[in-house]
Amino acid sequence: MAINTEKNSYTIIFAVLMVVVVGSLLAFVASGLKPMIDENERFEKQQNILYAMGVNENEGDGDVSFIPTTDVESEFSKYITQQLVWDGSEATEKENAYLIDVQKALAAAKAGGKAELPLLIGEKDGEKFYIIPMYGKGLWDAIWGYLSVGENMEIKGVFFDHKGETPGLGSNINQRFFMDDFEGELVVRGNTYVGVEVAKGNNDPLNNDKEDYQVDALAGATITGNGISAMIKESLELYKPYLETIRTN
Repeated sequence: MAINTEKNSYTIIFAVLMVVVVGSLLAFVASGLKPMIDENERFEKQQNILYAMGVNENEGDGDVSFIPTTDVESEFSKYITQQLVWDGSEATEKENAYLIDVQKALAAAKAGGKAELPLLIGEKDGEKFYIIPMYGKGLWDAIWGYLSVGENMEIKGVFFDHKGETPGLGSNINQRFFMDDFEGELVVRGNTYVGVEVAKGNNDPLNNDKEDYQVDALAGATITGNGISAMIKESLELYKPYLETIRTN
């Protein structure tokens, strides 16, 4: 018996079957790739954290160059000496704290709820680095990163990234010429954690003054820069009680 392929019922049944088959294939592929995706995300976080404490393969004034994925796990174990979670009043050790979903943890903490915020301690050349994860809002979508400070509350390094900032403008937050400017800046004025302002019209374009709490803004990216400033300040406020316990100046 021949099937009447011109009937509406045939078209509907065929479409439903195709959706089921294609959906099942995509789910199977996604399930098979998940371990690889998770591993890549883990390596990327390790690379970003190490970058914020100055462990990278940068040369001269060139592009950002991370520790290769083939080496990053061993380098991460070498330089990150302690992984903690901060609940607003107490810091406790937790294995793989760096894998915590920072967006959800920060949202809960900012809302006044109970949250475990990752806090990493690294050591390089006999000096300790306190690495804080950050998450905020740029012009179009999310921005995030890591900030490392020393015990004197001087920035040792940063890493920023974004989901959808304007190419050639706000997207440049992950470029060396911007991130390098933060190194050496103080984040505390007296007893106030002021962070660092991304300032349009900053009178220190060469970034020689490391006690002005400012870096030069990116051209055409005022809102993205404001997002960076707010993200740093809000994150420091959340970790302030802990930072006060290790602060030396």
